[in-house]
Amino acid sequence: MPLEVNPDASQEPDIDAYTRVMEEIKLRTTVVHSFMSGFSNAVYRATQIESTYLQIRMILELVALASLAANKVIFEQNQLKFHKHWNPADIMRDIEKLNPGFYPSPIREAPSSRPGVVNDLQAITSGFLTREELVSYHGRCANMLHAQNPFGRDRDYDEYERQIHEIMEKIRLLLNSHKIQLLGEQDFFYLVHMQEERDTRVHSYKFGRIPTPKP
Repeated sequence: MPLEVNPDASQEPDIDAYTRVMEEIKLRTTVVHSFMSGFSNAVYRATQIESTYLQIRMILELVALASLAANKVIFEQNQLKFHKHWNPADIMRDIEKLNPGFYPSPIREAPSSRPGVVNDLQAITSGFLTREELVSYHGRCANMLHAQNPFGRDRDYDEYERQIHEIMEKIRLLLNSHKIQLLGEQDFFYLVHMQEERDTRVHSYKFGRIPTPKP
């Protein structure tokens, strides 16, 4: 079921709403690390790993929906569909039709040799969570969160536990420093830092295209 946009429901995108989603991702990441370190305890190993995967699943869904959360009207128009028909591949395909730049683009910043430019934004090309991996991991989380068939093969908790570190590192590399484009602002993008030296808050910076000088 495709997403809908009411043409009369125009609204300026709200980068603060996007950064609040990123803050929630950070909080849920803290919960994951607390389970992984043994600081938090869900009584026994199976529920510990299952609880961890619940948080990972929520993080993956937040990544998929974050750019739409920045537009309250459009998000609320489609919220019921998100809850009733959650399929990350379909959801992201529909979001992309509204906003081709919806998925975070991970970058690293390097000192620039160009006059007037502090840092160059260099694309990270590997190691981060891709859209295809988000869909795959989301399905893996769903498998973990359903009761096992008592007559089937035992769940390999060792393998699930090992993969937690891989998934979380891919998410970290995707979001740590990234570019995002919000719906309705195709001439701009935001640089988002999940934290900075001055504090641990999420910060965003708006960039526009530099006009090409006329000959």
